[in-house]
Amino acid sequence: MKVLFVEPAIFLSAFAMSLTTPLTTQYVYRRIWEETSNYSIAFDSNISECEKNKSSPIFVLQKEVQKKVSLFSLQMDLSGLIPGVVSTFLLLSHSDHQGRKLPLVLSSVGALATSVWLCLLAYFALPFQLLIASTFIGALCGNSTTFWGACFAYIVDQCKEKRQKTIRIAIVDFILGLTTGLSGLSSGYFIRELGFVWSFLIVVLALTVNLIYILFFLGTPVRETPSQNVSMSCSEAFKNLFYRTYMLFKNISGKRKFLLCLLLFTMITYFLVIIGIFPVFILYELDSPLCWNEVFIGYGSALGSVSFVSSFLGIWIFSYCMDDIHMAFIGLFTTLGGMIMTAFAKTTLLMFLVRLLFIFMIVPLSVLRSMLSKVVCSSEQGTLFACISVLETLGGVLAVSAFNGIYSATVAWYSGFTFLLSAALLLIPAISLCIVKCTNWNEGSYVPLVQEESGEDASDR
Repeated sequence: MKVLFVEPAIFLSAFAMSLTTPLTTQYVYRRIWEETSNYSIAFDSNISECEKNKSSPIFVLQKEVQKKVSLFSLQMDLSGLIPGVVSTFLLLSHSDHQGRKLPLVLSSVGALATSVWLCLLAYFALPFQLLIASTFIGALCGNSTTFWGACFAYIVDQCKEKRQKTIRIAIVDFILGLTTGLSGLSSGYFIRELGFVWSFLIVVLALTVNLIYILFFLGTPVRETPSQNVSMSCSEAFKNLFYRTYMLFKNISGKRKFLLCLLLFTMITYFLVIIGIFPVFILYELDSPLCWNEVFIGYGSALGSVSFVSSFLGIWIFSYCMDDIHMAFIGLFTTLGGMIMTAFAKTTLLMFLVRLLFIFMIVPLSVLRSMLSKVVCSSEQGTLFACISVLETLGGVLAVSAFNGIYSATVAWYSGFTFLLSAALLLIPAISLCIVKCTNWNEGSYVPLVQEESGEDASDR
């Protein structure tokens, strides 16, 4: 029996992806530490291999390891940039006519192949530089942004009311927070009790179950209509994808086009800061003076994931008394304050308290996606989320690479500089959101566009 709930797939995929990130980062950190220092880090140590005395040779060594890990992360991200952008755009744009399951299946297959490769890499102790190959292979099938873009489009296909879209998208972020918290909390214990091989194997099992659910249990939303141009050549299909993207912006009035572009710019600039700074948190926590081990990093990840849950609750409550744009302002400025506080967090207690300012960090992403989905008609949701996912893929890799590079260059003299920079960069989406507000944006301004879709012939696009 087919079901129309993509949430179980989101849960399993989010658990696997959020568990893979700390596992991979700490695996690379240990391997580079071992190669640089010629001795290994014990799994049962109560503290991480971290030296706070700046005159100690170990302190110089750990700074060198931090730089190498950051630069290697940059290389991994760049390796999947081009294939990730191309596959994301093709799969999500094509899903408007061929259904959302294709990008869901292919991106899940890519994630599963990558996890199997990581498991083999850890088991046979192969050169960790081969991780770059796994990133490239996964990107060819569509990366995580492809999967999330397809999930959002799948959900929007089923929503008719504007508030329902906001709540359903917020529920996705709630699931992400719940699973991120579980995987973050357990990642340290997995490493300590099971080691990296069995920990990566758990990821493989989760992704296998996820793929089985998508293939055999997930149904197709009613709004999806398979394309009748089955005999269309590859070149014609490729041109048609770009044409639909062009028509997405061409078919709307000048003011709506300006709002669409401005909302895209606001969301992407906010996303770039959030996604770019995330990997730096783990390196920052491993470094002195915090010197966290894998268990504390797991606690920090779990506590940080509370922002997904609190963001969902905030959206659910605030949606009764304020517009989407006001919720976005709340999330943006609290996150900005959290970045500033993180730059000066030098104790474990203060680093845990920093998470309190990130309680609404996901709110701007959820409500901006909802606002964007309300600007275009339902037959163009896949193309819209394809544009968003392509921008997230392209910009996300560049942002992670840039933040890793900046952290690598500044960690020796001030490790908190990257967080101060991210706080300053958050002023850009804040200003952009103010411009949206000044254009007299309101919940009813985009409703007529959705009503006009019945008079459009989607097959002409």
